[in-house]
Amino acid sequence: MACSCGFYAWSIPAVGPNKFRKIGKTNFTRIVPMPNTHKWSIAHDHTLVSIPLKKDNHSPELGSFTFYNKHAQKLKEVKHVFSKLGEDAMESMMMIDAIQRLGIDHHFEEEIEAVLQKQYMKSSIHGDCDEDLYEVALRFRLLRQEGYTVPADVFNNLKDTEGKIQEKLSDDVKGLMGLYEASQLSIKGEDILEEIGNFSSQLLNAWNTHNDHSQARIVRNTLGHPHHKSLARFMAKSFLSDFQGTDGWINVFRELAKWISIWWKDLGLAKELKFARNQPLKWYMWPLAVLPDPSLSEQRVELTKPISLVYIIDDIFDVHGTLDELTLFTEAVNRWEYAAVEQLPDYMKICFNALNGITNEISSKVYNDHGWNPMESLQKAWACLCNAFLVEAQWFADGHVPKADEYLKNGVISSGVHAVLVHMFFLLGHGITKRNVDIVDDFPENISSVAKILRLWDDLGSAKDENQDGHDGSYLECYMKEKPGTSIENARCHVMHTISETWKRLNKGCLAPNPFSTCFTKACLNVARMVPLMYSYDDNQCLPSLEEHMRSLVNESVSS
Repeated sequence: MACSCGFYAWSIPAVGPNKFRKIGKTNFTRIVPMPNTHKWSIAHDHTLVSIPLKKDNHSPELGSFTFYNKHAQKLKEVKHVFSKLGEDAMESMMMIDAIQRLGIDHHFEEEIEAVLQKQYMKSSIHGDCDEDLYEVALRFRLLRQEGYTVPADVFNNLKDTEGKIQEKLSDDVKGLMGLYEASQLSIKGEDILEEIGNFSSQLLNAWNTHNDHSQARIVRNTLGHPHHKSLARFMAKSFLSDFQGTDGWINVFRELAKWISIWWKDLGLAKELKFARNQPLKWYMWPLAVLPDPSLSEQRVELTKPISLVYIIDDIFDVHGTLDELTLFTEAVNRWEYAAVEQLPDYMKICFNALNGITNEISSKVYNDHGWNPMESLQKAWACLCNAFLVEAQWFADGHVPKADEYLKNGVISSGVHAVLVHMFFLLGHGITKRNVDIVDDFPENISSVAKILRLWDDLGSAKDENQDGHDGSYLECYMKEKPGTSIENARCHVMHTISETWKRLNKGCLAPNPFSTCFTKACLNVARMVPLMYSYDDNQCLPSLEEHMRSLVNESVSS
């Protein structure tokens, strides 16, 4: 991961005793761009500190009072339609699906929970034997998505007496799409979900080759971007253009989507991107996609800081530092003492100064907002990351190619996911207890699965790593050396299978009982959903899919 390191920031007093009193009181020195990192740049007039968004300055032209009234009115209309659905299970679930696909479910949490509680009780007591195929699949998916532990054996009813999935289902295109979507929430050992996933994808692909109309486009979108593994806001526009809801509420949804788009931009997302206009796209798109709730603007800006530092430190280890310098830097991060920093070369002192200052700043913010000082957890996360970076640097220096499993065990740490998600956990401030902090510190499965997905996607090598001339290893390289004669195609298939299996572990980790808040759990899922966009480079080492989604997220109306 290559990036230019020019940015300004400043430190604030640390929470509690601070060994870095000298550094903590010193303004950060600007990190000057280093050789061979020309791809990304940051304008000198921007900072990595929070700039409060002044709501007075971005009220919409129609007047803030009128605007927010109309927005509230549209939400009321949808809530009213929701309440009128009453006991109509199918309509209620279709409406929840539409709300979630538009990325506006945070407005309807109580209504959604009430419906899903009823559906959970219904499926637990009565089963789904006599119901429509699409309804069974939709109920299963909606419940699993919200963390309900519902058994997959409900789909055993789809098999005939010989244990094969009934051929008569092949004509139900909508039902097949529902089955494919439901199969994305499988966990390890649920063979039936694997079967219906393969069954439905084969039939839908075959059906698509003989059809070329609007439903074919919907089928292609389902196969290419199943809801559970996609970012709702990035897919909202295509969903709405194909939306086939009941006449009674489709117009209400289209109107709401238009106002949500205006409100989304008005609450500061467009201004946040303007603030970040010369920062690496990848730095800021992570928090923008992972925390989509417009009210989390401050947390998004704060999260950009550790993300940027992961890229910068990674760049130091991969491109700039000698092994001796990297060893000293890693020791300094582990000790977090001024004496250790004195031995570093100037560019590493500057980087460490920034790391210390930002860690102090975020710790102070979390303490003031939530009453917990996360300094120890954050320092530990950075030490673990640098330790993993150093292991990779030592492998490279020794010409050592590790076993694939050994590489991957270290690679999930060097991905930087744990370091970033630890910061996010504290910034969100949900469920900060000693027990949960200990769980987060110990790299729980929710986080390690996401990290593994990112590491494997990164190592698929869909581009030449941003023109970086560095020391990155590759899981593919390790795997192929360990298994002589393996073709690159077979190695890539193995990686994709491993990613699929890791998604199953992630799905299981998101089911109840789960020690983390819904917001944090969904944010972890969003990181995994964002990964393919972040590593789908074209021949020019650009991210066309990401750039397209960014424009749709911030600049375009969902309903246009």
